[in-house]
Amino acid sequence: MTADLTTYQGLLEAVTVDGGVEVKDPATAEVIGSTGQASVDDVDAAVQRAKRAQPAWAALGGDKRSEYLNRVADAVEASAEALAELLSREVGKPLNGPNARFEVGAVAGWLRATASFELNDEVLVDDESGTAVLSYRPVGVVGAVGPWNWPMMISTWQFGAALKMGNTVVLKPSEYTPLSVQALVAVVNQVLPEAVLQVVAGGGEIGAALTGHQDVDKVMFTGSTRTGQAIMRSAATDLKRLTLELGGNDAGIMLDDADPKALAEELFWGAFINTGQTCAAMKRLYVPEALYDQVVDELAQQASNAAMGVGLEEHNVLGPLQNQQQYDIVADLVNKAREGGARMVTGGNPDPDQAGYFYPATIVADIDQSNPLVQEEQFGPVLPIIRYTDLDQAIAWANELNVGLGSSVWSSDRQRALTVADRLQAGTTWINQHGAIDPRVPFGGIKKSGFGLEFGLEGLKHVAVPKVTKY
Repeated sequence: MTADLTTYQGLLEAVTVDGGVEVKDPATAEVIGSTGQASVDDVDAAVQRAKRAQPAWAALGGDKRSEYLNRVADAVEASAEALAELLSREVGKPLNGPNARFEVGAVAGWLRATASFELNDEVLVDDESGTAVLSYRPVGVVGAVGPWNWPMMISTWQFGAALKMGNTVVLKPSEYTPLSVQALVAVVNQVLPEAVLQVVAGGGEIGAALTGHQDVDKVMFTGSTRTGQAIMRSAATDLKRLTLELGGNDAGIMLDDADPKALAEELFWGAFINTGQTCAAMKRLYVPEALYDQVVDELAQQASNAAMGVGLEEHNVLGPLQNQQQYDIVADLVNKAREGGARMVTGGNPDPDQAGYFYPATIVADIDQSNPLVQEEQFGPVLPIIRYTDLDQAIAWANELNVGLGSSVWSSDRQRALTVADRLQAGTTWINQHGAIDPRVPFGGIKKSGFGLEFGLEGLKHVAVPKVTKY
């Protein structure tokens, strides 16, 4: 009997493997299920199935593939609450706020948006010398490796565009969140033809087997810069195409004409969305002397009012860190800030007796640019606020790191904000918001935050190969 994928128990039954590796809830440490582990041979078999399925999938044409993506979105919406509950239990994120239900809704929304995009042929030349037309064809088999922080949504960013362009996809989820991605794929595969989208679970060796496979034509990876560099080295052997969305340490700069009270909520969620576990979240905020104390107070109040706890409790909007390793990173950086003389305005003292990887929402003031909490990505519910007296110095501080995913400028004067934004080194700069991604708007990083674009028509081009026809 087929499991009912619209219920939590049915979804869990569909992806749990008896005797597999236990997966625990990071909020309670309770076992929620167990996952199987793919072998290198399993990866090869999945890639070969994808390779065989790809020509027929490509031959359907763009309109038919868009129909499939819209039907996939319907299936996701039918299972939305079950997917959100599993996501909450496995990742720890609350159901409400910009968290689990938000993520599942974004999956469906991204699929529908991607289905609507039309990447038409472009006539480059059409005169007495002849005609030249630029078109885009499928790459072939895409190997996609995703992170643990937004496992369903980022997997969708990868497979949605790839499928739209006629590729087939093999996904490797993070070993921390395998059930979420396997559950999403189970729901999606109620609709898609066989072997068009597959998932292989496992650790780093499985990721390496997938990204290094000779029959994988394109690799999409979201994760650490170090792993991205390893994938680049591996891809050099057969010149695989790559899209890499890597680590960041996004800066926000507030100008002296900003209204701290009016902007406080946007500032807070720009930094604390998904409990700070977001690549393009604001990780450091530069504030002018004249506004500094007010901004610190406003953000401390926001942090104090944001309920943190077990994700299935409806009133919570902040959850735990997803894993022990990330908890230790956050705790270590906060301790280094404290040792460096920074002031813990709120938070900074986790309860050692609390179950789960909870770290309180922490606002850090009076901190130097050189402190590790500013220089390194914390990826958690902590925001250092750095005082500045010279705007040029703040811009230089924002730009001095070797990453450049996102950035933001906060001001009451749009033109002034745009002038500052033009000087910031990042793939995206937002005005009076941070991390506000849109499926229609290309997104990607510079420096060691990676390269390649996702979303919109440009994102489609990056999961395709260009072909020029001249006649």
